Amino acid sequence: MMLTAQSTKTARPKHKELVLTPWSVQGSLDMPTIDRAEGSWLYDTEGKRYLDLSAGLVAVNLGHGHPTVIRAIAAQASRLCYAAPAFFNDLRAEVAQELAILAPWPEGARTFFTTGGGEANEDALKMARMISGRHKVLTAYRSFHGSAPGAGTLSGENRRWFNEPGIPGVIHFFAPFPYRSPFNTADPAEETRRALEHLELVLTYEDPQRVAAILLEPVVGSNGVIVYPDGYLKGVRELCDRHGIFLIFDEVMTGFGRTGAPFACRRFGVTPDFITFAKGCTSAYVPLGGVIVRERLAKYFDDHVLGCGHTYSGHPLAIAAAHGAMQAYREGGLYERALEIETWMRDLLGGLSQRSPLVGDVRGLGAFFAVELVRDRATREPLTAWQGTSPGPLPAMLKTLRERGVYAFGRYSVILITPPLVITRDELAFGVDALAASLEELAHTL
Repeated sequence: MMLTAQSTKTARPKHKELVLTPWSVQGSLDMPTIDRAEGSWLYDTEGKRYLDLSAGLVAVNLGHGHPTVIRAIAAQASRLCYAAPAFFNDLRAEVAQELAILAPWPEGARTFFTTGGGEANEDALKMARMISGRHKVLTAYRSFHGSAPGAGTLSGENRRWFNEPGIPGVIHFFAPFPYRSPFNTADPAEETRRALEHLELVLTYEDPQRVAAILLEPVVGSNGVIVYPDGYLKGVRELCDRHGIFLIFDEVMTGFGRTGAPFACRRFGVTPDFITFAKGCTSAYVPLGGVIVRERLAKYFDDHVLGCGHTYSGHPLAIAAAHGAMQAYREGGLYERALEIETWMRDLLGGLSQRSPLVGDVRGLGAFFAVELVRDRATREPLTAWQGTSPGPLPAMLKTLRERGVYAFGRYSVILITPPLVITRDELAFGVDALAASLEELAHTL
């Protein structure tokens, strides 16, 4: 439907009246009405454009409107829009084959498809429990694994509070965070050592023989884009091996080229037992997620019932989008392109810290970076208390950023710089310049 001048004028009040927006106080919402998008840019109904500096919610890895994915969806829509998950389907098999190739296991893998990342994490835990016969799962406090009751309980940060008491058997622990060490050290190597000792102590108190899995984001996502110090993920893998615990990597954000590899586990050289994915598998064009299971575990279900299922598991339109997206990643060299983007990020964002005293830390890798804002660099006092009762001044600053033609996603004191993998250096520079100007404006108000 083409938007008329009248429908454009009424879209904002109608949306505000009738639609509930996630994670927001509804009365204070003031967002543009997005009409279309192309490449790294969003366009609203008034014709204003915005650089999509966070790829939506770290999801639109291919940029908007990629023709290969659009053609794949259109072709599938004219052939088959739905088939129950119990039926075999050619594209489901091809996408699963591609995922097995991208995964790190020489013995191969099988994939169970879901609608999104939260379902994938819930189903990975169910599989780990079924195969191991154990019940407990450990996840980090600084983590987000989804918002439904199961995935919400797996999450460690404050969005889990809305689900409490939640599902039983979930235990949280502290993972390393070099900039704000929970282990009282400024030495990354010591941070790793103390974090692994802490995790082993938690296991001791929970009885490792009762723990089915440890679930981790290989790079912390919306809770600050925290890259774990060297040796931590390897140490967690060794702990899991020692106690017969499965290691699940939540690669919903880090998958599909975001870190400069198909999956972050391949960049870090640490092999999990399950990989959960979503977002970038279709560049978020159609909802799709899943669990990739290494073959030696997947074969358990050859003679045991797989107790997982969803009406939209392997939905044909979503699978077609994934098939087209993977073709686009391969043909465009986009699984590795974030390695080049990383050099731009370090240069431009490193310069940002020189331009604004509010920038306390710049961290990340690939096309997955964050800027953490502080009131005082020496004391590292955050702009806003993490998980505090107030969002602080960041939402207003992000609004001024949009007024300068840039959209970015942020929480409390952290802004995520996670652009589409097709972004150019000039576009990224434009975004960083707009961010610097918005930070300068913010500094005058504090």
